[in-house]
Amino acid sequence: MDRQRLLLSILLGLALSMAAGCGKIESLITGETMGTTYHVKVITHRFTDIKDLKQRIDEKLESVNRSMSTYRPDSEISRFNRIAAAGEKFPASADFYRVMTMGKELFRITDGAWDGTVDPLVNLWGFGRKGPAVDIPDDPAIRDVLSGIGFRHINFLPDNTFSKKIPMITVDLASIAKGFGVDAIAALLTERKIDNFIVEIGGEVYASGVRTDNTEWRVGINTPVIGASQDAVYKVVPLKNRGFATSGDYRNYVEIGGKRFSHIIDPRTGYPVSNGVVSVSVVAPTCALADGLATAIMVMGKDDGIGLLNRLENVEGFVVVSSGDGGLKDYKSKGFVVID
Repeated sequence: MDRQRLLLSILLGLALSMAAGCGKIESLITGETMGTTYHVKVITHRFTDIKDLKQRIDEKLESVNRSMSTYRPDSEISRFNRIAAAGEKFPASADFYRVMTMGKELFRITDGAWDGTVDPLVNLWGFGRKGPAVDIPDDPAIRDVLSGIGFRHINFLPDNTFSKKIPMITVDLASIAKGFGVDAIAALLTERKIDNFIVEIGGEVYASGVRTDNTEWRVGINTPVIGASQDAVYKVVPLKNRGFATSGDYRNYVEIGGKRFSHIIDPRTGYPVSNGVVSVSVVAPTCALADGLATAIMVMGKDDGIGLLNRLENVEGFVVVSSGDGGLKDYKSKGFVVID
């Protein structure tokens, strides 16, 4: 799904800097991955070989892409999707198995609102690689595609293997893969004894420690209005040792027969959601979890979404709903914090 960009003005800055009087060196590393860009800011008390660090980051992101990119025919996920027989065992890498297991848990705790097998429905409605739809899909076409949807149709087996219960099932982990990439880079930096950093890939974020001024990192949520600029700040959120992700429906939609449809598809019904939710932001222990939950709550709606957030441990969220008259209303879980 198309992910809205977070406003990371404090993260990105205009230049590398050294904080006066405290000896902290701030370095910014940028690049491209997963069809988007990444930005990594690290703060150290000593010289860090940035060229070597960038190489390590790029190598790790390339590894994630080799595993989970549906645009690469040789990736693990593409090879799994090509399996045409139910029950055939697929040996997975540790990373792929870990993300698939996370998908299984997201499917469970959201009662199917998050579903990594939804891609055929996305294509049917004209949001996928097959291009825009000409006509609104009819009920029989939707029911036909729904018969091959459902993460429950995947068997998880010992020794990092899984298989399909039905041959037509396919997987697309786009709604958590970027988050997993963020987490992978965060782990790499932690292993290198870097405690203060912020990582962003395509708007998904993980922040560790503090900034050069010893305050928490801050991320901005884009104003969830069609046509809003990328630098229009709606709310600012403090972030420390947590992952952060936002999902929205105001930048990606189609018009079929003069009617506008959201790109957020409910995998349980086969239809685009129309619950009034325009943006969901989630803070969680990992960026991948925040990423998946933000997507799921877009589907679940405000009441069920806030209810889920309040039940989950160490997870908070912020839901923005269109009031119907062009205005916006905000709802947040009991522990979500914004900076006024």
